Amino acid sequence: MLAALTIATAVAALVLAAWCGFAAYRDQPTKDWHFIGMAVVTVLTLVQLVVGIVQLARGEEPEQGTTLFVAYLVGSAACVPAAGFLSLAERTRWGSVTVAAAGVVLAVLQVRLYDIWGG
Repeated sequence: MLAALTIATAVAALVLAAWCGFAAYRDQPTKDWHFIGMAVVTVLTLVQLVVGIVQLARGEEPEQGTTLFVAYLVGSAACVPAAGFLSLAERTRWGSVTVAAAGVVLAVLQVRLYDIWGG
């Protein structure tokens, strides 16, 4: 697994979490620029998904099992988009809180992905 991509994704997720957390603190819902940030983080997770699948196709093996690794990859890719859809349904500060929480969860998932791969 590419450590640089994992670190970049985790940092971007934490930046998104801080940004949306600040919006929630100011009692604001998610705005269009928050969705641009979510799109950037989602693109990073999709790139990570493709890189992980390519490495598995090459015959590389994660240390803790392929099934667990793929499950975490798919969960990471779905985390922020799911929170984005929930924040569209909840157009109050709690939508921003939802995205902030998803950013923190994604950062934790990145640490776990690195551990599963054998980092």
